[in-house]
Amino acid sequence: MKTFSIATLGCKVNQFESEAILEGLIKNGYRLVPFEEGADITIINTCTVTHRADFQSRQIVRRALRNNPDSLIIVTGCYSQVEPEVFNRINGVKYILGNREKQILPEIIQNMEKGDLAKVQVSDIQKEILFSETPISSFHFHTRAFLKIQDGCSSQCSYCIVPRARGPSRSLSPERVIANLKILKERGFKEVVITGINIGCYGLDLEPSSTLENLLKKIEEEETPERIRLSSIEPLDFSDNLIYLISCSKKICPHIHIPIQNGDDEILKRMNRNYNSSFISDLILKIHKRIPNVSIGADIIVGFPGETEERFKETFSLVESLPFSYIHVFPYSSRKETPASLLLDRVDGKRISERAKMMRELSTMKRHAFYQKFLNQRLPVLLEDRREKDQGRLRGLSRNYIPVVILSDMNEDMYYNFINKECEVFISQLSGRWLCGRIEGVHDG
Repeated sequence: MKTFSIATLGCKVNQFESEAILEGLIKNGYRLVPFEEGADITIINTCTVTHRADFQSRQIVRRALRNNPDSLIIVTGCYSQVEPEVFNRINGVKYILGNREKQILPEIIQNMEKGDLAKVQVSDIQKEILFSETPISSFHFHTRAFLKIQDGCSSQCSYCIVPRARGPSRSLSPERVIANLKILKERGFKEVVITGINIGCYGLDLEPSSTLENLLKKIEEEETPERIRLSSIEPLDFSDNLIYLISCSKKICPHIHIPIQNGDDEILKRMNRNYNSSFISDLILKIHKRIPNVSIGADIIVGFPGETEERFKETFSLVESLPFSYIHVFPYSSRKETPASLLLDRVDGKRISERAKMMRELSTMKRHAFYQKFLNQRLPVLLEDRREKDQGRLRGLSRNYIPVVILSDMNEDMYYNFINKECEVFISQLSGRWLCGRIEGVHDG
């Protein structure tokens, strides 16, 4: 039985697609081994959203070649889609696949092993108009599963390379979304993360057209997993009805992640984001008011061209004033062939680092303030098959995205009895990035 390994960089969509490759190869008789062990076939699923992602992708490819030079090295993903020539210049890489070709990798792997295919297989992703479904029935090594319902992006943010890497927006039909969720529930998954490149525009390309709101109503009504978590949703894609639906739902987790990207009106114009700081403020306050115990996260880009000290302070002040639970901070990374790459008023790298540090420190303060609200309260926590590193304690995730460590002296048998169960946990401590508490009951037996 031939072996394979997969290294995945980047977003939840990439993670889902790697899982689909994994499942397809196992069905075809291949055996998965850890990346570090070396395998007959090595697949690197790359990301290109930032310069750092590019660097990490190249680094992993070179590490694979160094540690396992006899392996069939296959590079795929967003970086290979937009710059296949980078990997074509690296001696030892056998195949370079684009994002469309990635999806048929299990079907063509035997031809690749025989050397029957061209080295570079990267088609024009802009011609993709239909969602290409890659069903999965499990999610190896994860208690929570992901489901990709949408791919591509038709927005034109000035800094973003994702439309070039992923093509136009396209959606999986509501019927197939429900069917996949039912399968995952039958396989025992209590939580599924609904993901895509831009799920807020889900369904607009379908015939008849649909919306994320309509899809969530169907998910609520059908025999789907007990916990549905939404990945990132763009600010302009929130309607009052969508917010109301989330607030009333028994399944949709009260956890919202919004890529607001900046809080200065001039920088938002340069980014081509089509909203202003007042819109952001009104939206965040509305969500916070209407959804009980909601966790609201945000993406922020610092150091965009033209971001003066005053403009950075505008963003910092806005974030500071709003009830965010955490912030994902991204130093601006210029991407070739994007409008922002042509802007001349660049911010010095040292200043970008300083601003990122300040924003991350603010995020830590926001996170701790949010967590403290739940001290001496009970939270429903899904216990995962993962342990906290320091003391090996059982860990899990609340519906509103708080990581929780279980305080207990339970033995191994007791430990396994709680995995993949939603437990009532009394929170008694805040410890760094964790809340800590003791199990008081189990919701789902």
